[in-house]
Amino acid sequence: MHIIAPEAVQGGRSMGLMEKLGILTDSAKYDVACTSSGVERKGNGRDLGNCVKAGICHSFSSDGRCISLLKILMTNECIYDCKYCINRKSNDVPRATFTPDEICRLTIEFYRRNYIEGLFLSSGIFESPVRTMELIYRTLYLLRNQYRFNGYVHVKAIPGAPPELIQMTGFLADRMSVNLELPTAEGLRELAPNKHRRNILTPMRQIQNGIKVNQYDLAVYRHAPKFVAGGQSTQMIIGATGESDYQLLNVAESLYQRFDLKRVFYSAFVKVNEDKALPALPGGPPLKREHRLYQADWLLRFYGFQARELLDEKRPFFNVLLDPKEDWAVRHLEQFPVEINRAPYELLLRVPGIGVRSAQRIVAARRSARLRFEDLKRIGVVLKRALYFITCGGRMMYPTKLEEDYIVRNLTSEKDRVQFGSDGMSYRQLSLFDDGQYNIDPKPGDAYRVVTGQM
Repeated sequence: MHIIAPEAVQGGRSMGLMEKLGILTDSAKYDVACTSSGVERKGNGRDLGNCVKAGICHSFSSDGRCISLLKILMTNECIYDCKYCINRKSNDVPRATFTPDEICRLTIEFYRRNYIEGLFLSSGIFESPVRTMELIYRTLYLLRNQYRFNGYVHVKAIPGAPPELIQMTGFLADRMSVNLELPTAEGLRELAPNKHRRNILTPMRQIQNGIKVNQYDLAVYRHAPKFVAGGQSTQMIIGATGESDYQLLNVAESLYQRFDLKRVFYSAFVKVNEDKALPALPGGPPLKREHRLYQADWLLRFYGFQARELLDEKRPFFNVLLDPKEDWAVRHLEQFPVEINRAPYELLLRVPGIGVRSAQRIVAARRSARLRFEDLKRIGVVLKRALYFITCGGRMMYPTKLEEDYIVRNLTSEKDRVQFGSDGMSYRQLSLFDDGQYNIDPKPGDAYRVVTGQM
């Protein structure tokens, strides 16, 4: 397959490589679905680079290293006119297009300078979905075979592209993603009339099936090539259309169950175009709402919750003052207090202030001794939040009321908070990072990655 991409021209002149880079990195900043996980590939002595399982994309890995991807578009030329997109065809913005060879050269030179550890490549729809996917495949083929790059690569699968092109690209990429864009078919019809839900879900299903077949092949043939070893992800724009948090969370849960996604990313809508079909957003992008969705998504994936437990049609939006786990707990006080020395692991996970690691440590520690509150502090339980919901040896830490109003008031108000003794505990901002806090510290960067949804 021989593909030649056109030279980018701006104002009647050829555009330099660094000028293209400035345009196409800026155009890629609204795509948040670009972390990595689950890929381990050591250097083989011949090719350049390797992969580690730590998360990537201008973030921190679990061992504390700051690592990043070269995050660019192949082109910001686009034949579609999505009302929310800065790169829509009706916008008068600077346009640029990389050739496959230019992307390869940039990736290698940036890698050699230790600027990046991999590539995240997306694209506008240049001429057609087929043409765009051909360019992406050609780029990865050159990068892996001619430039011998062995590092991490995440690319977009373009809806409407031929299945064979997506299949060939999948054997060269570590992760692929197909952006859902908007959570409902109605939202797509309203704001992205050129995109159709069936076209988006078709490559998502193909990648899922390809991963399953490849897992069988690898079990039988140890040296079989890997297909999208890091799994697939997607992105939903939050706040551009009128869906409730309940609808969004149910869509995410369905995607996890039906397509085996690694991650669903939530991107707060940023109004970059003036269009009467777009919401006004007087308060700016809905960042708090995005954060609550990431917290709830964490509960779906790691804490055993289901979407219908966190929200319902009568309560379709998340509590602004409490995180989703606290909100669930104060509405289900009949299940509390939980006795730390007897409660099953699944119930421990539902206690605010107890995370996955601290729950595992509790289960392991109580096999040899009865736990006390001071032991929980050393294990990493956030007692400022957990004390209303737990007992140790049948006793609560302080004489507190098991009443919703009382607990909510204490969780949200510094003034009315229960007064503690001089035990050295200090209040911290609510987050999903419930464990590894006191004597057992989290690894550098873990808390940041959880709060920003990059883990």
